[in-house]
Amino acid sequence: MHILKLDPRALNDNPDGARRSKSSPQADALLLATIKAVGVIQPPVVSPPTDGRNGFVIQAGHRRVKQAIAAGLEEVEVLVDEAASDNGAMRSLIGNIAFEPLNPVDQWRAIERLVALGWTEEAIAVALALPVRQIRKLRLLANVLPPMLDQMARGDMPSEQQLRTIAAASLEEQKQVWKAHKPKKGETAGWWQIANGLSKTRMYARDASFGDDLRQAYGIEWAEDLFGPADEDNRYTTDVEAFLGAQQEWMTNNLPKKGVLVEVNGWGQPDLPKKAERVYGKPARGDCTAMYLDRDGKVQSVHYRVPEARKANGQSAETNGSDEADHHANLAAKPRPDVTQKGQDMIGDFRTDALHEALARAPIEDDMLMALLIMAFAGLNVRVDSGASDHVFGPKRFKRHVARLFSEDGILSFDIETVRAAARSVLIDVLSCRRGMSNSGVVSRIAGEMIGADGYLPNMGTEDFLSCLSRQALEFAASQANVLPRPRVRETRAALVDHYNSEARLVHPAALFTPDPGELADLMRHADDFDEEEGIGSADQSEIDRADVGQDDDVDQVDPADLKPHEAEAEPKETPDYVTAEKQAAYGVAAE
Repeated sequence: MHILKLDPRALNDNPDGARRSKSSPQADALLLATIKAVGVIQPPVVSPPTDGRNGFVIQAGHRRVKQAIAAGLEEVEVLVDEAASDNGAMRSLIGNIAFEPLNPVDQWRAIERLVALGWTEEAIAVALALPVRQIRKLRLLANVLPPMLDQMARGDMPSEQQLRTIAAASLEEQKQVWKAHKPKKGETAGWWQIANGLSKTRMYARDASFGDDLRQAYGIEWAEDLFGPADEDNRYTTDVEAFLGAQQEWMTNNLPKKGVLVEVNGWGQPDLPKKAERVYGKPARGDCTAMYLDRDGKVQSVHYRVPEARKANGQSAETNGSDEADHHANLAAKPRPDVTQKGQDMIGDFRTDALHEALARAPIEDDMLMALLIMAFAGLNVRVDSGASDHVFGPKRFKRHVARLFSEDGILSFDIETVRAAARSVLIDVLSCRRGMSNSGVVSRIAGEMIGADGYLPNMGTEDFLSCLSRQALEFAASQANVLPRPRVRETRAALVDHYNSEARLVHPAALFTPDPGELADLMRHADDFDEEEGIGSADQSEIDRADVGQDDDVDQVDPADLKPHEAEAEPKETPDYVTAEKQAAYGVAAE
């Protein structure tokens, strides 16, 4: 056996080699980097061919020869040996099976030796074709207690998460925990118990809203989590009190107008002020903002509104007390509604947002726009300054829309586009389906149906809304979506959420804008009351007063579908189900 220097391109592969599968690209890249850095350390073993041909056959080191060619080496040292009777088949098998890679502890010790000899982490990473992050991760073993390292060197390695927790603790803490959980001879260590005893709450920099000024003021020092995902900010601190204090001060300094700081309850939800109603849709200008810290220390915010205090109904305490038993008895007898009160609140928010978006974007004819404007001022939530009424409600909100119709010189000057834009803005301010004081009543439902606001309703197949449905309503929604009901309600709800998030869009029938027939009939009766109060005696005077009906707060309008001037010449349209035959006469007046 002797050593020669040969051109690696002149060496022939052994057809009887044990390794036939291709190695991984990562392994080839590692070998290529080491050859470029330090050359071929162990010479390949070659032998003369048994068939008498010229050249040499590779017995061991096929990958070294291949990567030496890739590295551009002109010559490599080879170890020449006599050919075996089986052409090296057994020797190749033994060489590949008996090889054992270094365990992480030995890798760390080798890296520490290289660093002591002057190698940098970057140079070691290049030579081993590894990320610098991996080299630093291995060097974390320097922070591990030596008895733990000896246990790891025997092949008893903790998981990456457990190793991260152990390395982040001090040696004194590791010593105490190892003393309590040290395994017996020949047994494996309970790494999960050890890691659990050393674990600390971590607050990550990616969740921090404060800047360097507050970080320095609170003495927060970031440590790098080398085991975290490479594409995230893995800096953290274990000083939870300082982190939460800095977050709290940042919220105080950046509190918006009408904003408050709130705590969280036992379920991790914000504890809003008493009687506050959470806003699930788009917040309005008068809504408040609640800021809080969640369980991870992140700054979160929600919007809410506090309804105005309602006037007393005039009932005495004795009357209320006597009716309380009957009230509770009625509640016990009634079945659970399909949609809870919270669900109705969410539907009101969804409807209002969809109505406002339709008013801003949907195509609306001019006559329909004016009819909607008249109906808007008949809403339950509208109060204006009027000489014919004692109601006084701030007119400043509507002045901004009127001001758009004037020129800079104070002259009334506008075009049809300006009028349309102002009318849409007024309708958005007036019409509302939200439950409470701002509800416009049936007129907002009619307006939403006529302009196609149903198409702007959001997807209600969410966990928040589906949790407001009864079991029967939830199973009905599942049957409509071809989703099999599950044994448990929450499992059925989760299946529906997955279905509507990936394939379809849910709009609950109760959220559609179709007005209630009873409310519509009540609206129609107001036209007769108006005629009786005013004492109209002629058809001409009736038509004039109907044109000026918007001046009276107690008069509501008819269905806007019949307020088009071309209705007399148009082909007859299908009558909605909620319009009965007796109501047709009232609709006919507006069609003339």
